Amino acid sequence: MNLKLFKSMSLTLAVFLPFHFLGLLPRLYCGEKPGEKYPQAKNYTVQKAVSRIKIDGVLDEEAWKYPEKIELPFEWMPGDNIPAPARTECLVTYDQSKLYVAFRCFDPEPGKIRAHFMDRDSIDTFIQDDYVSFVIDTFNDQRRAFEFRVNPLGVQVDGVLSELEGYEDFSWDTIWASVGRITSFGYVVEAAIPFNQLRFPKGKAVRTWGFEANRSYPRIDRHRLLSHVRDRNKSCLLCQMNKLTGFPGISPGKNLEFDPTVTASRTDKRDNFPPGELDAGKIKPEPGITAHWGISPNLTLNAAVNPDFSQVEADAAQLEVNTRFALRYPEKRPFFLEGADFFVTRLEAVFTRTIYDPLWGAKITGKPGKNAVGLFVTRDRTNNLLFPSNQGSAVLSLESDVFGGVFRYRRDVGKSSTLGLLYTGRAAEDYYNHAAGVDGFFRLSKSSTLSFQYLLFRIDYTDTIVQAYDQQQDPFDGDALSAYFLHRSRHLIFHLKYEALSPGFRADSGFIPRVDTKEMEIKINPVLWGKEGSWFDRLGVMVLLAASYTGPLQSYFETDFSFQKEFFNGITYDLNRLVFYLEMKPARGGAF
Repeated sequence: MNLKLFKSMSLTLAVFLPFHFLGLLPRLYCGEKPGEKYPQAKNYTVQKAVSRIKIDGVLDEEAWKYPEKIELPFEWMPGDNIPAPARTECLVTYDQSKLYVAFRCFDPEPGKIRAHFMDRDSIDTFIQDDYVSFVIDTFNDQRRAFEFRVNPLGVQVDGVLSELEGYEDFSWDTIWASVGRITSFGYVVEAAIPFNQLRFPKGKAVRTWGFEANRSYPRIDRHRLLSHVRDRNKSCLLCQMNKLTGFPGISPGKNLEFDPTVTASRTDKRDNFPPGELDAGKIKPEPGITAHWGISPNLTLNAAVNPDFSQVEADAAQLEVNTRFALRYPEKRPFFLEGADFFVTRLEAVFTRTIYDPLWGAKITGKPGKNAVGLFVTRDRTNNLLFPSNQGSAVLSLESDVFGGVFRYRRDVGKSSTLGLLYTGRAAEDYYNHAAGVDGFFRLSKSSTLSFQYLLFRIDYTDTIVQAYDQQQDPFDGDALSAYFLHRSRHLIFHLKYEALSPGFRADSGFIPRVDTKEMEIKINPVLWGKEGSWFDRLGVMVLLAASYTGPLQSYFETDFSFQKEFFNGITYDLNRLVFYLEMKPARGGAF
């Protein structure tokens, strides 16, 4: 790798403080809970609805008398698979076009239910309420899943859960219906998910999907209730879920969608100001169209010509004063959000906000068998460029046609591992940027995983850019490496991260605002779990004033002291940091 200069290194070491506890580390490392054997997650056979269902929060249709009923008998947080403090029923059925999921949430004190109206996907506010959720792994591959949450008033949150990258992406939005209703016994939630909004394998008479029903029950503690046990000695989540079998003959239908748009503008001018006459300019219409086609249940095509994004939610304001590096704005445009999870990797080599004003674009995403494929091409009327360095970054927007393309391929290996390839390219007059690489995710054991990504690139700037932004005159190249090892068990969390980016690394199709760095991070975090009624729920103690605490009143406290050194211009700087963080919810309606 072309990594000659050591520019930045952060090292965080966490070692359990109490000296007498060191002798227990070998036993804790194996992560076993002595004498504990958890029951296997139950499998369910889903029956077709015997009547039509109206999504109104009233489960009075004949179809709700004979659904598959899934109980939520376990509390997995803060308790460790203990009996749930409140009873919950999840009901599941379907028809030819929709999946129906309903919850009956019984509450011994319904007056304490927390529910607020809010914007969709306001996740930070949403999780303070009572709510239910369900997760569907439609490919049953234990890698990615769709997630749906609803509070007692019907407010929606939806997202994509990725086991490989370890994230929940709530920018993903789909069209579905939900209604919530508070009752004398608790509350009821009813939801319908159209099959044309999901991806699933085609051509199977009977399908098996991973499924999880979850309820958040916040009182003094925030109790998390689940339809299956969650073994803390297993780092995977999707591999522990229940299974739903059935759904013969379901289909997303033709799944064709066309969204034509017409916008027009007119500019009036006054030659002499102020006495001159105002001359009306010509009306300039701009027609456009966006199309979506579900070619099959697991393959989707999107295309757009001169798309109009005026209906998209505005970006939240950010301050760039005294900010050395470029600001990142989340993607909110539906055309680019469709299938966005196919292009996610450890290094953010694909960031569609670099595409500003596309003249046209086309994208195909899908998963035939064990192969996940994503491809999109665009022609943009603006070339957005990011010039990263070790100490800052600059941005440039050129009114110049630029062609861009991204190809992503990922192959399932074994039960829950993957190998992937990625290519990104952009080209304009006297300019090009090409990047390609490999990545992988390996489940080494039930509690340990290893992931990595390696990228190579080559770029050539125009003479104007070279002179204005002090870039290299001739074509140049570079590389980047990111690797991450994680062990997560009941009593021990250990991770090792290494990331290095060469001085000249450029990913113009992505968002990497800082380069010329090396970073290593090691964390060892033994964890204690409190018993029911204890003064703490979870306690993680680390050396050098580093600790975390979870307890009653939904309280959480964390303190961390990290050592960092940064080498710049011949001088090594100490960037040590001490952080305190506290949150709790002392009353039903507020938090601090």
